[in-house]
Amino acid sequence: MAPTPTPTPTPLSAFADDKTLQTKFVRDEDERPKVAYNQFSTDIPVISLSGINDSEDRRSEICQKIVEACEDWGIFQVIDHGVDTSLISDMTRLARDFFAMSPEEKLRFDMSGGKKGGFIVSSHLQGEAVQDWREIVTYFSYPIRARDYSRWPDKPEGWKEVTEEYSEKLMGLGCKLLEVLSEAMGLEKEALTKACVDMDQKVVVNYYPKCPQPDLTLGLKRHTDPGTITLLLQDKVGGLQATRDGGKTWITVQPVEGAFVVNLGDHGHFLSNGRFKNADHQAVVNSNHSRLSIATFQNPAPDAIVYPLKINEGEKSVMEEPITFAEMYKRKMSKDLEIARLKKLTKEKVLNDQELEKVKVVEVNLKSTNAIFA
Repeated sequence: MAPTPTPTPTPLSAFADDKTLQTKFVRDEDERPKVAYNQFSTDIPVISLSGINDSEDRRSEICQKIVEACEDWGIFQVIDHGVDTSLISDMTRLARDFFAMSPEEKLRFDMSGGKKGGFIVSSHLQGEAVQDWREIVTYFSYPIRARDYSRWPDKPEGWKEVTEEYSEKLMGLGCKLLEVLSEAMGLEKEALTKACVDMDQKVVVNYYPKCPQPDLTLGLKRHTDPGTITLLLQDKVGGLQATRDGGKTWITVQPVEGAFVVNLGDHGHFLSNGRFKNADHQAVVNSNHSRLSIATFQNPAPDAIVYPLKINEGEKSVMEEPITFAEMYKRKMSKDLEIARLKKLTKEKVLNDQELEKVKVVEVNLKSTNAIFA
Protein backbone atom coordinates (compact mmCIF):
# COMPACT_ATOMS: atom_id res chain seq x y z
CA MET A 1 0.00 0.00 0.00
CA ALA A 2 1.33 3.42 -0.93
CA PRO A 3 2.12 5.75 2.01
CA THR A 4 -0.48 8.41 2.82
CA PRO A 5 0.69 11.72 1.37
CA THR A 6 1.45 14.51 3.86
CA PRO A 7 -1.33 17.11 3.67
CA THR A 8 -0.33 20.53 2.34
CA PRO A 9 -0.36 23.10 5.16
CA THR A 10 -2.85 25.97 5.02
CA PRO A 11 -1.17 29.40 5.44
CA LEU A 12 -2.65 31.42 8.29
CA SER A 13 -3.64 34.16 5.85
CA ALA A 14 -6.58 31.87 4.96
CA PHE A 15 -8.02 32.62 8.42
CA ALA A 16 -7.44 36.39 8.25
CA ASP A 17 -11.14 37.29 8.26
CA ASP A 18 -12.23 34.75 10.87
CA LYS A 19 -13.87 36.18 13.99
CA THR A 20 -13.16 33.14 16.14
CA LEU A 21 -10.14 30.89 16.49
CA GLN A 22 -10.20 27.40 15.04
CA THR A 23 -10.17 24.67 17.70
CA LYS A 24 -6.77 23.34 16.62
CA PHE A 25 -5.14 26.57 17.86
CA VAL A 26 -6.96 26.80 21.21
CA ARG A 27 -4.72 26.10 24.20
CA ASP A 28 -5.73 24.70 27.58
CA GLU A 29 -6.35 27.42 30.15
CA ASP A 30 -3.10 26.79 32.02
CA GLU A 31 -1.12 27.39 28.80
CA ARG A 32 -2.82 30.62 27.72
CA PRO A 33 -1.08 34.01 27.95
CA LYS A 34 -1.02 35.66 31.37
CA VAL A 35 0.64 38.92 30.30
CA ALA A 36 -0.13 41.14 27.28
CA TYR A 37 2.17 41.25 24.27
CA ASN A 38 2.89 44.96 24.84
CA GLN A 39 3.13 45.02 28.65
CA PHE A 40 6.89 45.41 28.47
CA SER A 41 9.38 44.65 31.24
CA THR A 42 12.91 46.01 31.60
CA ASP A 43 14.05 43.06 33.74
CA ILE A 44 16.10 41.58 30.90
CA PRO A 45 19.39 43.53 30.75
CA VAL A 46 20.53 45.35 27.59
CA ILE A 47 24.33 45.02 27.36
CA SER A 48 26.58 47.05 25.09
CA LEU A 49 29.48 45.12 23.55
CA SER A 50 31.25 48.36 22.62
CA GLY A 51 34.94 48.22 23.51
CA ILE A 52 34.89 44.52 24.40
CA ASN A 53 38.38 44.07 22.92
CA ASP A 54 39.76 47.47 23.95
CA SER A 55 40.91 46.67 27.48
CA GLU A 56 40.83 43.92 30.09
CA ASP A 57 38.79 46.10 32.44
CA ARG A 58 36.08 46.76 29.83
CA ARG A 59 35.97 43.10 28.80
CA SER A 60 35.70 42.04 32.45
CA GLU A 61 32.84 44.53 33.00
CA ILE A 62 30.88 43.16 30.00
CA CYS A 63 31.63 39.59 31.05
CA GLN A 64 30.25 40.19 34.54
CA LYS A 65 26.99 41.64 33.18
CA ILE A 66 26.51 38.64 30.88
CA VAL A 67 27.27 36.20 33.70
CA GLU A 68 24.67 37.82 35.97
CA ALA A 69 22.06 37.70 33.19
CA CYS A 70 22.78 34.03 32.45
CA GLU A 71 22.59 33.08 36.12
CA ASP A 72 19.38 35.07 36.61
CA TRP A 73 17.32 34.48 33.44
CA GLY A 74 19.43 32.79 30.79
CA ILE A 75 18.46 35.77 28.60
CA PHE A 76 20.01 39.15 27.81
CA GLN A 77 20.06 41.63 24.93
CA VAL A 78 23.15 42.94 23.15
CA ILE A 79 23.67 46.23 21.32
CA ASP A 80 26.80 47.66 19.67
CA HIS A 81 27.37 44.10 18.48
CA GLY A 82 29.05 44.86 15.15
CA VAL A 83 26.34 43.55 12.83
CA ASP A 84 25.66 46.31 10.30
CA THR A 85 22.28 48.02 10.60
CA SER A 86 21.79 47.98 6.83
CA LEU A 87 22.22 44.20 6.80
CA ILE A 88 19.66 43.86 9.60
CA SER A 89 17.30 46.12 7.64
CA ASP A 90 17.75 44.11 4.43
CA MET A 91 17.19 40.80 6.21
CA THR A 92 14.04 42.11 7.89
CA ARG A 93 12.69 43.55 4.63
CA LEU A 94 13.23 40.29 2.73
CA ALA A 95 11.58 38.31 5.53
CA ARG A 96 8.49 40.53 5.39
CA ASP A 97 8.43 40.30 1.59
CA PHE A 98 8.53 36.51 1.79
CA PHE A 99 5.49 36.26 4.06
CA ALA A 100 3.66 38.86 1.95
CA MET A 101 3.82 36.50 -1.05
CA SER A 102 0.75 34.55 -2.10
CA PRO A 103 0.06 31.19 -0.42
CA GLU A 104 0.90 29.47 -3.71
CA GLU A 105 4.33 31.12 -3.85
CA LYS A 106 5.15 30.30 -0.23
CA LEU A 107 4.01 26.70 -0.65
CA ARG A 108 6.54 26.21 -3.46
CA PHE A 109 9.00 25.87 -0.56
CA ASP A 110 6.77 23.62 1.57
CA MET A 111 8.95 21.60 3.97
CA SER A 112 6.27 19.27 5.35
CA GLY A 113 6.92 15.56 5.03
CA GLY A 114 10.42 15.66 6.49
CA LYS A 115 12.13 18.03 4.07
CA LYS A 116 15.08 19.88 5.61
CA GLY A 117 14.35 23.57 5.25
CA GLY A 118 11.66 25.71 3.64
CA PHE A 119 8.19 26.99 4.61
CA ILE A 120 5.78 25.48 7.10
CA VAL A 121 2.84 26.49 9.27
CA SER A 122 3.01 26.11 13.07
CA SER A 123 5.24 23.07 13.72
CA HIS A 124 6.77 23.50 17.16
CA LEU A 125 6.61 19.81 17.94
CA GLN A 126 5.27 17.16 15.60
CA GLY A 127 2.49 15.08 17.11
CA GLU A 128 0.98 17.75 19.34
CA ALA A 129 -2.77 18.25 19.17
CA VAL A 130 -2.68 22.05 19.51
CA GLN A 131 -0.88 24.16 16.90
CA ASP A 132 1.10 27.36 17.29
CA TRP A 133 -0.19 30.53 15.59
CA ARG A 134 2.79 31.17 13.33
CA GLU A 135 4.32 30.58 9.93
CA ILE A 136 8.03 29.97 9.50
CA VAL A 137 10.64 29.78 6.81
CA THR A 138 13.87 28.10 7.83
CA TYR A 139 17.23 27.24 6.33
CA PHE A 140 20.34 25.44 7.54
CA SER A 141 23.41 27.58 6.98
CA TYR A 142 26.34 25.90 8.79
CA PRO A 143 28.40 23.87 8.26
CA ILE A 144 28.71 25.48 4.84
CA ARG A 145 29.54 22.16 3.15
CA ALA A 146 26.13 20.82 4.20
CA ARG A 147 24.08 23.68 2.76
CA ASP A 148 21.27 22.55 0.48
CA TYR A 149 20.38 25.60 -1.58
CA SER A 150 17.45 23.74 -3.14
CA ARG A 151 15.68 24.20 0.21
CA TRP A 152 16.43 27.94 0.36
CA PRO A 153 13.75 30.23 -1.12
CA ASP A 154 14.63 31.78 -4.48
CA LYS A 155 12.19 34.62 -3.81
CA PRO A 156 12.09 37.45 -2.94
CA GLU A 157 14.99 38.65 -5.07
CA GLY A 158 18.26 38.87 -3.15
CA TRP A 159 17.28 36.31 -0.49
CA LYS A 160 20.29 34.03 -0.98
CA GLU A 161 22.93 36.77 -0.98
CA VAL A 162 21.56 38.63 2.04
CA THR A 163 20.85 35.51 4.12
CA GLU A 164 24.35 34.16 3.43
CA GLU A 165 25.91 37.38 4.73
CA TYR A 166 23.51 37.52 7.69
CA SER A 167 24.37 33.92 8.63
CA GLU A 168 28.10 34.67 8.47
CA LYS A 169 27.84 37.76 10.69
CA LEU A 170 25.62 35.98 13.22
CA MET A 171 28.06 33.07 13.38
CA GLY A 172 30.80 35.58 14.24
CA LEU A 173 28.67 37.23 16.92
CA GLY A 174 27.70 33.86 18.37
CA CYS A 175 31.32 32.77 18.66
CA LYS A 176 32.24 36.12 20.28
CA LEU A 177 29.59 35.60 22.95
CA LEU A 178 30.68 32.00 23.55
CA GLU A 179 34.21 33.29 24.19
CA VAL A 180 32.91 35.57 26.94
CA LEU A 181 30.88 32.74 28.49
CA SER A 182 33.93 30.44 28.39
CA GLU A 183 36.01 33.03 30.23
CA ALA A 184 33.21 33.45 32.77
CA MET A 185 33.44 29.73 33.50
CA GLY A 186 37.18 30.02 34.11
CA LEU A 187 38.08 28.27 30.88
CA GLU A 188 40.09 29.21 27.79
CA LYS A 189 38.00 31.45 25.57
CA GLU A 190 37.67 28.84 22.80
CA ALA A 191 36.34 26.15 25.19
CA LEU A 192 32.63 26.42 24.35
CA THR A 193 33.23 26.73 20.62
CA LYS A 194 35.48 23.65 20.72
CA ALA A 195 32.80 21.77 22.65
CA CYS A 196 30.46 22.34 19.71
CA VAL A 197 33.03 20.51 17.51
CA ASP A 198 31.76 21.80 14.15
CA MET A 199 29.05 24.30 14.94
CA ASP A 200 25.67 23.99 13.27
CA GLN A 201 23.57 27.03 12.50
CA LYS A 202 19.88 27.11 11.68
CA VAL A 203 17.97 30.29 10.91
CA VAL A 204 14.22 30.35 11.56
CA VAL A 205 12.20 33.35 10.39
CA ASN A 206 8.95 33.53 12.40
CA TYR A 207 5.85 35.35 11.21
CA TYR A 208 2.96 35.78 13.63
CA PRO A 209 -0.11 37.17 11.78
CA LYS A 210 -2.84 39.12 13.55
CA CYS A 211 -4.98 36.69 15.52
CA PRO A 212 -8.77 36.93 16.10
CA GLN A 213 -8.59 35.62 19.69
CA PRO A 214 -4.99 35.97 20.92
CA ASP A 215 -5.94 35.29 24.54
CA LEU A 216 -6.73 31.67 23.63
CA THR A 217 -3.52 30.69 21.85
CA LEU A 218 0.26 31.11 21.59
CA GLY A 219 2.50 32.04 18.70
CA LEU A 220 5.07 29.61 20.04
CA LYS A 221 4.45 27.42 23.07
CA ARG A 222 6.59 27.46 26.18
CA HIS A 223 9.97 25.75 25.73
CA THR A 224 13.72 25.92 26.11
CA ASP A 225 15.98 25.78 23.07
CA PRO A 226 18.06 22.59 22.81
CA GLY A 227 21.25 24.18 21.46
CA THR A 228 24.08 26.32 22.83
CA ILE A 229 22.79 29.87 22.30
CA THR A 230 20.10 31.51 20.17
CA LEU A 231 20.33 35.03 18.73
CA LEU A 232 16.90 36.56 18.16
CA LEU A 233 16.16 39.67 16.15
CA GLN A 234 12.63 40.94 16.86
CA ASP A 235 10.60 43.86 15.57
CA LYS A 236 9.00 46.60 17.70
CA VAL A 237 5.62 44.87 18.18
CA GLY A 238 6.53 42.68 21.15
CA GLY A 239 5.55 39.12 22.02
CA LEU A 240 8.63 37.33 23.36
CA GLN A 241 7.98 36.30 26.95
CA ALA A 242 10.18 34.72 29.62
CA THR A 243 9.71 33.06 33.00
CA ARG A 244 12.19 32.06 35.70
CA ASP A 245 9.81 30.48 38.21
CA GLY A 246 8.47 27.54 36.24
CA GLY A 247 5.75 29.47 34.44
CA LYS A 248 4.04 31.00 37.51
CA THR A 249 4.85 34.54 36.34
CA TRP A 250 5.82 35.87 32.93
CA ILE A 251 7.37 39.05 31.55
CA THR A 252 7.26 40.44 28.01
CA VAL A 253 10.76 41.31 26.80
CA GLN A 254 11.10 44.97 25.81
CA PRO A 255 11.93 45.24 22.08
CA VAL A 256 15.10 47.28 21.48
CA GLU A 257 15.73 48.43 17.91
CA GLY A 258 18.76 46.74 16.36
CA ALA A 259 19.41 44.57 19.43
CA PHE A 260 19.75 40.79 19.50
CA VAL A 261 18.07 38.86 22.29
CA VAL A 262 20.45 36.11 23.41
CA ASN A 263 18.85 32.95 24.83
CA LEU A 264 21.01 30.30 26.46
CA GLY A 265 19.94 26.79 25.41
CA ASP A 266 20.01 23.36 27.07
CA HIS A 267 23.47 22.58 25.69
CA GLY A 268 24.93 25.77 27.19
CA HIS A 269 23.13 25.01 30.47
CA PHE A 270 24.67 21.55 30.69
CA LEU A 271 28.18 22.70 29.70
CA SER A 272 28.07 25.23 32.57
CA ASN A 273 26.97 22.41 34.93
CA GLY A 274 23.68 24.19 35.50
CA ARG A 275 25.25 27.49 36.56
CA PHE A 276 23.72 29.29 33.57
CA LYS A 277 19.96 28.94 33.09
CA ASN A 278 18.44 27.67 29.87
CA ALA A 279 15.98 30.37 28.88
CA ASP A 280 12.36 29.34 29.52
CA HIS A 281 10.30 31.32 27.00
CA GLN A 282 7.31 31.52 24.67
CA ALA A 283 5.78 33.90 22.10
CA VAL A 284 2.32 35.47 22.34
CA VAL A 285 0.29 37.07 19.55
CA ASN A 286 -2.22 39.91 19.26
CA SER A 287 -5.15 41.12 17.18
CA ASN A 288 -3.68 44.53 16.28
CA HIS A 289 -0.37 43.84 14.52
CA SER A 290 1.50 41.04 12.81
CA ARG A 291 4.94 40.33 14.29
CA LEU A 292 8.25 39.20 12.80
CA SER A 293 11.28 37.67 14.50
CA ILE A 294 14.40 35.97 13.17
CA ALA A 295 15.99 33.31 15.37
CA THR A 296 19.52 32.09 14.68
CA PHE A 297 20.27 28.86 16.52
CA GLN A 298 23.93 28.11 17.25
CA ASN A 299 24.05 24.39 17.93
CA PRO A 300 26.78 21.78 18.43
CA ALA A 301 27.45 19.11 15.85
CA PRO A 302 25.23 16.00 16.29
CA ASP A 303 28.20 13.92 17.48
CA ALA A 304 29.50 16.56 19.93
CA ILE A 305 29.67 15.24 23.51
CA VAL A 306 27.38 16.96 26.00
CA TYR A 307 28.80 17.09 29.54
CA PRO A 308 29.87 19.84 31.95
CA LEU A 309 33.18 21.41 30.93
CA LYS A 310 34.07 22.22 34.51
CA ILE A 311 32.83 20.75 37.79
CA ASN A 312 33.98 22.71 40.80
CA GLU A 313 35.13 21.03 43.98
CA GLY A 314 32.18 19.91 46.07
CA GLU A 315 29.78 19.98 43.10
CA LYS A 316 28.11 17.10 41.29
CA SER A 317 27.47 16.89 37.58
CA VAL A 318 23.94 17.82 36.49
CA MET A 319 24.20 14.97 33.99
CA GLU A 320 24.35 11.28 34.80
CA GLU A 321 26.61 10.49 31.86
CA PRO A 322 28.19 12.06 28.78
CA ILE A 323 25.96 11.75 25.70
CA THR A 324 26.03 13.08 22.17
CA PHE A 325 24.00 16.15 21.26
CA ALA A 326 21.96 13.98 18.86
CA GLU A 327 21.00 11.70 21.75
CA MET A 328 20.28 14.67 24.03
CA TYR A 329 17.98 16.17 21.42
CA LYS A 330 16.24 12.83 20.86
CA ARG A 331 15.57 12.42 24.59
CA LYS A 332 14.27 15.98 24.86
CA MET A 333 11.84 15.52 21.96
CA SER A 334 10.68 12.15 23.32
CA LYS A 335 10.04 13.68 26.73
CA ASP A 336 8.12 16.63 25.26
CA LEU A 337 5.99 14.30 23.14
CA GLU A 338 5.26 12.07 26.14
CA ILE A 339 4.20 15.08 28.22
CA ALA A 340 1.94 16.23 25.37
CA ARG A 341 0.47 12.71 25.06
CA LEU A 342 -0.25 12.41 28.78
CA LYS A 343 -1.80 15.87 28.87
CA LYS A 344 -4.04 14.94 25.95
CA LEU A 345 -5.12 11.71 27.67
CA THR A 346 -5.84 13.60 30.90
CA LYS A 347 -7.92 16.14 29.01
CA GLU A 348 -9.88 13.37 27.26
CA LYS A 349 -10.48 11.63 30.61
CA VAL A 350 -11.79 14.85 32.15
CA LEU A 351 -14.13 15.36 29.20
CA ASN A 352 -15.32 11.75 29.43
CA ASP A 353 -15.89 12.12 33.19
CA GLN A 354 -17.87 15.30 32.57
CA GLU A 355 -20.03 13.56 29.97
CA LEU A 356 -20.53 10.63 32.34
CA GLU A 357 -21.60 13.02 35.09
CA LYS A 358 -24.11 14.64 32.72
CA VAL A 359 -25.57 11.21 31.90
CA LYS A 360 -25.91 10.45 35.63
CA VAL A 361 -27.72 13.74 36.23
CA VAL A 362 -30.10 12.98 33.36
CA GLU A 363 -30.74 9.50 34.74
CA VAL A 364 -31.44 10.88 38.23
CA ASN A 365 -33.83 13.48 36.80
CA LEU A 366 -35.54 10.80 34.71
CA LYS A 367 -36.03 8.57 37.77
CA SER A 368 -37.48 11.49 39.71
CA THR A 369 -39.87 12.24 36.88
CA ASN A 370 -40.92 8.58 36.64
CA ALA A 371 -41.49 8.46 40.39
CA ILE A 372 -43.83 11.46 40.20
CA PHE A 373 -46.01 9.83 37.54
CA ALA A 374 -45.83 6.32 38.96
